Amino acid sequence: MQPLNFIFIGRSGSGKGVQSDLLMEKFPYLRHIVTGELFRNLSAQDTDTAHRVNDTLKRGALPFDDLATTLWMHEIAFTIKAEEGILLDGAPRRISEAENLERFLDFLERRDNTFIIFLDTTREEAERRLLARKRADDVPDVIKGRLDYYEEHVAPVPVYYEKQGRLTTIDGNQSIEKVFADIVAILPQA
Repeated sequence: MQPLNFIFIGRSGSGKGVQSDLLMEKFPYLRHIVTGELFRNLSAQDTDTAHRVNDTLKRGALPFDDLATTLWMHEIAFTIKAEEGILLDGAPRRISEAENLERFLDFLERRDNTFIIFLDTTREEAERRLLARKRADDVPDVIKGRLDYYEEHVAPVPVYYEKQGRLTTIDGNQSIEKVFADIVAILPQA
């Protein structure tokens, strides 16, 4: 059986990271690719691109579409083996990224065994969780900016996948355990 692949979509605070961790425990062959982490690694470099990324992120914006795509495609191309599954957390965040990802999954012959999961969480619940987790960038103004960005730019992505019949929506307002049980319930029995 080919390895399963997962794409998590949802606003900040929807539980993508927690559910990713639980899936990696269940499926040790998964390789977790976090777009935000790739950008943080890039922004730590002393390059022209890194400086521009830092300036863009400080303004609360995202760099141009193809940079995120390039980063995770590079990561997948250089690290993922045939027997490993891909676990994308926080990507795609734009329809153009989703289209690129679909073409890449087709090239890798992984489209049919990829689950696109939308953790549908209310803005209020996401805000409550983000304020409670005490990360350095989880302050009210930054949280508001991230949640606003999601509404304006990312919200069309689940609609794109839903129109293709490729989206599974999970109620992200539930407990961690219930969300995970709902995810496992959609998977083929091993």
